[in-house]
Amino acid sequence: MIYHMIAFGLGFCLDLLLGDPYWLPHPIRLIGNFIGILEKKMNKKECSERYLVRAGRGMVALVLLTVLMVTAFLLILAYRIHPVAGVILEMIMTYQILATKCLKVESMKVYEQLQKQNLPAARKAVSMIVGRDTEQLDETGVAKAAIETVAENASDGVIAPMIYLAVGGPVLGFAYKAVNTMDSMVGYKNEKNLYFGRFAAKLDDVVNFIPSRVAALLMIVASFLPGKRFSGTGAWKIWRRDSRKHASPNSAQTESACAGSLGIQLAGDASYFGKTVKKPTIGDALRPVKPEDIRCANVLLYRMAFLGMAVCLSLLYFL
Repeated sequence: MIYHMIAFGLGFCLDLLLGDPYWLPHPIRLIGNFIGILEKKMNKKECSERYLVRAGRGMVALVLLTVLMVTAFLLILAYRIHPVAGVILEMIMTYQILATKCLKVESMKVYEQLQKQNLPAARKAVSMIVGRDTEQLDETGVAKAAIETVAENASDGVIAPMIYLAVGGPVLGFAYKAVNTMDSMVGYKNEKNLYFGRFAAKLDDVVNFIPSRVAALLMIVASFLPGKRFSGTGAWKIWRRDSRKHASPNSAQTESACAGSLGIQLAGDASYFGKTVKKPTIGDALRPVKPEDIRCANVLLYRMAFLGMAVCLSLLYFL
C-alpha cells in the first residue's frame, strides 16, 4: 500500500509539472488506435442491428481484457524486478492517466486567442477540445464551449480516473480510460454507431455515475474556498437544480456546479455535424460570459484536483 500511495502522489505531481507532451508516446493513443482497428473490422454497415449490438459488446470486452492484462503484467513484472522499478512504472502510468495540466493548457490556448481578439484562431483552438461545430461561434460561444469542456472533463479527465487509480491502481485506471475512450470514439447516437456503440456509451454512464457526483461536490467545496470570483452557495444551488439537465446522467454534474460558482449560464442549443441540437440551459445568466471565465474555470479545476488527491490519499492511509 505504501508503494501505491507514493506512486499515486508522485504521478499526480508529474502530471501537474509536465502535462501531456505531444512528442511523448501515450498509452491512451495506443488504446484509441486499437479501438479504431476493431471498430473498422466489426462495425459493418450491412449487418443487422442485433449483430451490431453484440459486436459492440464484444469490442468492449476485448479492449478491456487486453488493457487489464497488459497493465497488470507490466506492473507485476516491474515490482518483481524491484520495488523501486514498480513504483517508477506505477508513477509513470498514473501520470499518463491523469489530465489536469493538459486540460488547462488546451483551454488556455482558447483564452489566449480571445485575449488577442483573434476569433478565427480561438474557434480553431476550441475545435480541438469540443465535439460541436465551432465555425459560427461568436466570442461568447467560444468561451462557453471552453468553460464547459473544462467543467465536464474535470470529472472524466481528473477526478474519475483519480478515484479508479486510488481503488485499483493503474490497472483500474487504464480500464476506466479505455471505457472513456471507447465512448468518445463510438458512443455517438448517429447512423454509424447507434447500435455498435450503445454498450460502450451505457458502460461509460455507469462507470462515471459516482465519480461525476463526487467531482461536483469537490467543485462546490472548492467554490467555498477564499476567492471573490466564486460562489459556493451558487454552485450548490445550481447543482441541486440543474445537474440533471442533460441527456447523459453525468455530464451536467460538474457543469452545473461550475455555472453556479461563476454566476453564468452554460449549455443551450449547439450544432453537431451541421445539425442544431436543442439543449436546456444550465445556470442563471447573472452576468455575461467572458474569456476571463476560462481562467476561473481552471482555478476551480486545480482546486478540486488537489482536494481530490487529498481525499484519496487520506482514504488510502486510513483504510
